[in-house]
Amino acid sequence: MSTATNKKLITTLIVVVVFLVIFVLLGPFYILYEGQQSVITRFGKIVNSEQDSGLKFKMPLIDTVVVYPKKILSWDGAAQRIPTKENQFIWVDTTARWRIADPAKYYETVNTVNNGIFRLNDVLDSSIRTIISENFLNEAVRNSNQINDIKIEEQVQSVESNEDAETLRNLTVTQSRQETITIGRDGLSNMMYDQAKQFTAGFGIELIDIVIRQIRYSDDLTESVYQRMIKERNQIAEAYRSYGRGQLAQWQGQTESEEKQILSAAYSESEKIKGVADASAAEIYAKSYSADPEFFELWRTLESYRKTIPGLNKVLSTDMEYFDMIYGKTVED
Repeated sequence: MSTATNKKLITTLIVVVVFLVIFVLLGPFYILYEGQQSVITRFGKIVNSEQDSGLKFKMPLIDTVVVYPKKILSWDGAAQRIPTKENQFIWVDTTARWRIADPAKYYETVNTVNNGIFRLNDVLDSSIRTIISENFLNEAVRNSNQINDIKIEEQVQSVESNEDAETLRNLTVTQSRQETITIGRDGLSNMMYDQAKQFTAGFGIELIDIVIRQIRYSDDLTESVYQRMIKERNQIAEAYRSYGRGQLAQWQGQTESEEKQILSAAYSESEKIKGVADASAAEIYAKSYSADPEFFELWRTLESYRKTIPGLNKVLSTDMEYFDMIYGKTVED
């Protein structure tokens, strides 16, 4: 082989090596990590998309790689004040899970992750508001009808007998049956999901689910609920008061009856004692009179003076027969 041919071959090899070095330096390869997916564009046009991790090839300088997360993402919406079908306002706080299912379509319609969240805000907020406003309040706050199967028995204390306890329990029982629901909170979440996914699919987004995280009553509705609870407890309190007044009347009647019985027995006993005492006194008086009639008459007269004269507010003549005993006069005189 001639020298000129060798030089030409060497020159060609050097040029090839230089081009290879430049090509490698320009970065024809990129790494797609686990949990990532990419879209390759060439002059703004999508030429390829990758969803599997590994070492990937692109044309240097003219190809652009846009990487998106492949994992499930969360959407946390702001709480909305929404009227229900009966025009009761509630605050609805929801969350959702989503992921980029078609990176090429996502790039064409949304482009960035932040823009995707903005689109979800519009779609999901609209779906949530629509579904809540088309259904009644009880469908949003409850998920089953189990509350109607629960029997609440009032705990009764400080009663004398089981009959009184049962009576008081019947007075305090509350007949509050909740309305029957047909959809429930989970059902509303599914309706929101079905409505929203029709729009998110056009953005290359797969909506996984929507969950109602919290529902709060608005201030006016909260006040109404509190007033209803207060009214119910007041009814129970009034039942206890009524029972207490009945017990008070019963005890008062029983006490008065016992008082009358005691007084009657005491009066009977006192009259019996008085009768015995009077008989005994009469017997003593009779014996005293028979023993000394003059002394007995004197004593009786003096006792009469002692009782009568201090309270006498009239002037009496001493010539009256009543005062003969003082002056030593007798009837014969």
